[in-house]
Parts: sequence; structure tokens; C-alpha cells
Amino acid sequence: MVHHTISKSSTSAPSASSRIRIMRRALRLFCAAAIVGMLASCAVKQPAPPPPTTYPTESAPPTGDVADSAPLGPALQRPRSRWVPVRWSELPGFEQDAMHEAWNAWVKNCERPGATFARLCSEVRRLTLATPQEQRNWMRARLQPYRVEPLGAPSEGLLTSYFEPFYEASRLPRPGFGAPLYRPPPTLGQRKPWYTRQEMEMLPEARAQLAGQEIAYLADPVDALILQIQGSGRVRVTEPDGSQRLVRLAFAATNDQPYRSPGKWLIDQGLLRGDVTWPGIRNTLAANPGRLSEFLWSNPRMVFFREEPLSALDAQFGPRGAQGVPLTPGRSIAVDPQSIPYGTPVWMASQGPVANLQRLVIAQDTGTAIVGAVRADYFAGWGAEAGDFAGRMKQPLRLWVLWPKP
Repeated sequence: MVHHTISKSSTSAPSASSRIRIMRRALRLFCAAAIVGMLASCAVKQPAPPPPTTYPTESAPPTGDVADSAPLGPALQRPRSRWVPVRWSELPGFEQDAMHEAWNAWVKNCERPGATFARLCSEVRRLTLATPQEQRNWMRARLQPYRVEPLGAPSEGLLTSYFEPFYEASRLPRPGFGAPLYRPPPTLGQRKPWYTRQEMEMLPEARAQLAGQEIAYLADPVDALILQIQGSGRVRVTEPDGSQRLVRLAFAATNDQPYRSPGKWLIDQGLLRGDVTWPGIRNTLAANPGRLSEFLWSNPRMVFFREEPLSALDAQFGPRGAQGVPLTPGRSIAVDPQSIPYGTPVWMASQGPVANLQRLVIAQDTGTAIVGAVRADYFAGWGAEAGDFAGRMKQPLRLWVLWPKP
């Protein structure tokens, strides 16, 4: 049988060894509590993370800096224009523009933005997928619109258009393809100005220096003239083996001769009245085939090209403008850089018989005929449809530059 006994320690006073163990346990508990309290009192409080950068949504009205109510500063002056600060409400059609189209051009602009706009490029890229209203609100917050005016008496602005021609071409001359396009001849810099267009066809010494410089041949000499006037173009070249390649012919040089308008020559000759467009010019030449050479020679200026490969991605954009970035159809303009610097976003408004344009564009190019405060050349794209649009465009123009706030 099991014998149960009762321990004396449960009923009598603890022994000395028991008291020591109890004191040690209490001391350990006290030290642990003290250490925890000390760590809590010494801990550094971490600040709350900042809220993410956001811009008002489509349903939220602009607030603070985004509101169109800040005081307007002084006018700014450029060598050929004066910029007068205005409210955003002055920009016609600002709320209706398809901002995502313009944003593609703006992102391209950030490849070579210049010092003034470089600091905004990280925000521009971040807003690529934002809603149009968020993009507009960001513009209100960060930019100030200025109406562009001439320095002298008020005058009506002028909008024209240009395009990138697109033609079929042959690498070698053959029946139906006899209009050559040239790369710069080696002796180009040895004589200034170089031979005129007429001399290149008529003088044996000029023809000898052009021999071997042919890049490709077009079917129509008028197409070759158009490509030279535009300064660049894309061609689908048929190689000697029958294969085809899409290439861009980019501006390389000129013969340093002055440009003269062939259309004006037709008017001065009494052959053309009113319809000074390429369709009208072609109709006039078709009715006067014996005057074709004179028509071509009326412009002594010749443009030489360099050949560039055209990838599928590059084919989505136009040639590089004077700023050095590819042009975006419908969103790039050529300007007078003495009036508007390259890389500047511009609000453009033009209403006329060809188009009603109220949109954001970027100043990315220039041209010899683009001179003056309120003057722009609108890049329409490439191909026959763009060429028809560009050939007819000549309308009044208003411009507003969108300049960063301090």
C-alpha cells in the first residue's frame, strides 16, 4: 500500500535556502521590468510616412495652387515677342483636348528638354498614365500661361503646316523611276554657293561631281522637289534583287542657294491663280507639261539627304526636328526660336477653312520661313493625306506659352 505523508514545508515557515531562491527570482523579475521600461523610454519615435503624391481627381475641383486665382506676374520679353500672363480660362478648348496624345510628345520632349523644363520631366513621365483631368490640374499647378504677342503693333498670327512625304523609290534608275535624290557630294564645301538646281542638270562638271551620290530614284520630279522642300521624307526602296526596305531620308546639307517658291513662280508666269496648293500646282503642270523644267529650276535651292534605317518604333514618329527629338504628328510645331524656345509646351488656337485646332503642342522645330512672334508650322504627319492637309493649311493663329512657375 502507498503511504502518503504531508510535507512540512507546506505548513511550516520556509527554510533559509528557500528564501534565497525566492529573492533571486524576484530580483530577476525586477531587473527585466526595469530593462523593458528603460528601452521604452529611450526608443526614438519614427515619423509617419508622407502621403503619396496625388493630384485632384476628375470629380474633385482644383484647390490651392491648382486654382486659377493666383496673382498674375509681369509680362516677359523675348527677342521677337512679348509674353503677357493670363488666366487658364483664356485658353480656348483647354478642357476638351485629348491630353494623352500631347503627353506622348511631352515625354519625347524630355529626351532633350533644356534646363527650364528638365526639372519637370520626372513628373511628366509619372503622369503618363494619369487621367486627362489630373494632367490638366498638374499643368495648372506647375505652369503659367502667357499670351504671345508681337513686340510692335498687334498683328494676326499665321499657321501653316508641313509633313513628311512618303514615296515609292528605286535604288537604281529604271523605266518610270528617273528622278534622283542625292547625298552630299564630296566637293560641296569647296564652293559656296554650290551649283544651282539648273546647273546640276545642265553643266557636265556639276553632273560629274554628283555621279555616284544617288541614294534612290523617284518616279516624279515634282515629288523629289516636294521632298527637298520639306527637308526629309520616308521612302520604300526597291533594291536590285527585288526586295524592299523602308528608310528615312533625313536632311544632310544644301547647296547654299536661296529658296524661291515654285508656286509663286507659277503665279508670276500667269499660269496659276488662287489655288496655290500642291494639288492645284500639279493640275497646272499637267495642263502645261512644257513648263515643267522651268518650274523646277525656279527654285535654285537643292537639299541633299542621308539615309537612315526606319524601325517599327521609329516609324510611329516623324523625323527629328531642330530640337533633336522625333516629331509627333498633330502635336509638334515649328516656331521662331527667338520668340518661343525649343521644348516649350504651347497652347495653340486656329480656326479656318481647313481645320479648327485648339490643342496642346510642343515647340520642337523651326524653318527658314518660320519667322515672327505668332508664327507656327504644324507637323501633320506623313503620307498623301498629311500632304494634302499641309498643302491647304493657311489660317489665323493665336499662341500661349506654358512656362514653369518659380
